[in-house]
Amino acid sequence: MKVVCLDAATLAGTDLSALKQFGTIDIYETTFSGETLERIKTADIVITNKVVITEHMMASCKHLKLICVAATGMNNIDLEAAMEHNITVKNVAGYSTDSVVQHTFSMLLYLMGSSCYYDRYVKEAQWCKSPIFTHLDRPFGEIRGKKWGIVGLGAIGQGVARVAEAFGAEVCYYSTSHQNHNDNYPSVGLSVLLETCDIISIHAPLNANTKGLIAQSELLQLKEGAFLLNLGRGGIVDEAALARIIDVKDINVGLDVLESEPMREDHPLLHVKNSDALYITPHIAWTSIQARERLVDAIVHNIQTFING
Repeated sequence: MKVVCLDAATLAGTDLSALKQFGTIDIYETTFSGETLERIKTADIVITNKVVITEHMMASCKHLKLICVAATGMNNIDLEAAMEHNITVKNVAGYSTDSVVQHTFSMLLYLMGSSCYYDRYVKEAQWCKSPIFTHLDRPFGEIRGKKWGIVGLGAIGQGVARVAEAFGAEVCYYSTSHQNHNDNYPSVGLSVLLETCDIISIHAPLNANTKGLIAQSELLQLKEGAFLLNLGRGGIVDEAALARIIDVKDINVGLDVLESEPMREDHPLLHVKNSDALYITPHIAWTSIQARERLVDAIVHNIQTFING
């Protein structure tokens, strides 16, 4: 079989040699839209993370039997067209849960502990001038006793809930589908969650129920001093509204995802004045070494199970 990997750069540093057992393999670090069809037109199996594969491409690929999505979300694949052309599409779920949970707390602790300020204070040699051994200009609190609201209580949300409880937080959640129920934690409405929680973390997919879920009115509902973390999908939080509100309201925000990735050079969040209250990472929550290794192992497993029928 011919295997084509379209965006191996998203798996950087991960051993892909196990794919060779299936036949010849073409590995491309990145693939732009105008290059996709030419690269996959003779492939039996295509591996893609974010490269879009359309109905037109599928119709032109006479050998294509399997599309392996190197992610959980499959919105870059025309699934109806795949069914029409008898092409199997397989994704990978659960590989990054621990990595995203860990990054959630990394973001929170960075913001809550004023790490940016204290790191700068020391490296600019301000500590050298201190008359005492410590520095208390930026007081910070503890997670214990805080109310933590989770938007999207799937596997990642539940993982965050367990760790939050270990820190001593009181956990509640909001179901974006209004269909999921968890007896371990109280379910609340979105307004209640926004108005009462000290910490809010988002672990939901982007869909009709979540697009623009946290817009200007919702941001204004947040408690003073609240922490808002989005590790779900860009587009759930209104970034333009956030850029305005974070400079006038006492909130702290961590984002690992944006609506358009990579970040635009003219993005309004690059120009906020209260930059210490904003922590942005470039969609890395899922990318621990172990998570990427699990992802590749799962792709290999998906191909094996497909071949074995």
